[in-house]
Amino acid sequence: MTGLVCLSARDRSLPEALRAYLDERHAAEADALSIAPLAGDASTRRYFRLSGRGAPQVLALYPEPFAAEESSFLGVRALLVDCGLPVPDVLDVDGARGLLLLEDLGDVTLQQALQGASAAQRESFYREALGQLARLQEQAARVPQQAACFRSAFDTPKLSWELHYFQKHFLEGQRGCELSVEDRATLAESFHRLAEEIASWPRVLCHRDFHSRNLMLHDGRLCWIDFQDARLGPASYDLVSLLRDSYVDLDEDFVAARCEEFRRLALPGDAPAVFERRFELLSVQRNLKALGTFGFMQSVRGSDVYRPYVPRTLSHARRNLARHPELAALWRVLARHVEELQ
Repeated sequence: MTGLVCLSARDRSLPEALRAYLDERHAAEADALSIAPLAGDASTRRYFRLSGRGAPQVLALYPEPFAAEESSFLGVRALLVDCGLPVPDVLDVDGARGLLLLEDLGDVTLQQALQGASAAQRESFYREALGQLARLQEQAARVPQQAACFRSAFDTPKLSWELHYFQKHFLEGQRGCELSVEDRATLAESFHRLAEEIASWPRVLCHRDFHSRNLMLHDGRLCWIDFQDARLGPASYDLVSLLRDSYVDLDEDFVAARCEEFRRLALPGDAPAVFERRFELLSVQRNLKALGTFGFMQSVRGSDVYRPYVPRTLSHARRNLARHPELAALWRVLARHVEELQ
């Protein structure tokens, strides 16, 4: 995240909840504070960097008040800490105003770090991330599973809903596709079959959005953000997010090597062919879901920020649609309406 402009703590353009928080809890140092809005993501949360009183800190402003004991971010974070995983410290909570004060992890995402990385550095980053994922799966299975994230899963309805979201916001919304009755029937059946199979596989705890924009390079290690939507899902779900990433290019030999490394590390009992097939089918679902988000941001919110990442995501989807005969009907309909999938 990068600061855009710097404001004072009393600037009237700041959200009222943020100004009230600073007035109440940091009045003595308000004149020394500098507030910089940060570029966010597709969520409704807003972020601000506080500077001028030691190490910078980040304020996360939620659209609504929340009870700390019901916060998915705080609940999942506590679980990840118990698992020994790197997440930002929580410095203050003001649920009544919808605010969290967090450790500032800086601006360098894995996406950015990869731009100037050598081949050896790139491999090291991904091996670190794979080790963290393996740790999550191993340790989360051992802790008391009382957190809300253990009661939420990538089940058939959720996976199917995400695919229909792609249909609504990418095919029809962003691309303006006019789907026939037969097209809709084929998509509905194909989406259901794909979702049903994925939902039948064994489940572990998943970060859910484990890609290069949600891994921050901080103090020489990769730290996790945006984990509040963690839920149960297939063991290779986060691996797909990482290696079929919409935001970075990875060559196929590199992807294959990292997949095999993760299989041996976390899932040694899975036959390579089974692991590969599940990885590829999950890639189709995950990439179509991402395209739905990109389409929503453009057609509903009027933002083109994700447009540069559409071609790479379509390329990922086409590669795996083409590899599996059971997806032929789905591929045929999509290719008829989306040139890049032909």
